[in-house]
Amino acid sequence: MITRKWHTIDVKDQILGRVCTKIAQLLIGKGKVDYAPNLDGGDYVVVTNSDEVKLTGKKELNKFYYSHSNYPGGFKQISVHEQRAKDSRQLIIHAVSKMLPKNKLRADRLKRLKVFTGSEHPYGKN
Repeated sequence: MITRKWHTIDVKDQILGRVCTKIAQLLIGKGKVDYAPNLDGGDYVVVTNSDEVKLTGKKELNKFYYSHSNYPGGFKQISVHEQRAKDSRQLIIHAVSKMLPKNKLRADRLKRLKVFTGSEHPYGKN
């Protein structure tokens, strides 16, 4: 029987990569006694204040996210600064997604990640 707990993490003034590794471990369930790599036994994670997460160095302007639509001229890039202005939740979702194992359990684990720009969320006080 898998028992899932709810974790609330406030990322205000925390470094993006360091907090996302903790989030990924909670989603995978690595800290649990009954951890098995082939089972999805992770917990729910609610992340608040995604607007105020920090990056080290000059990554705010020099780091880019790339995508391509596989059509000619379909290459797109967006800087972290532009992505933060557009939707800061995607910074955390993208970082956590790349830290999870690339297998069939990844999508279900990401569904348990709830990211909010402010400190308010509908998942109760934990």
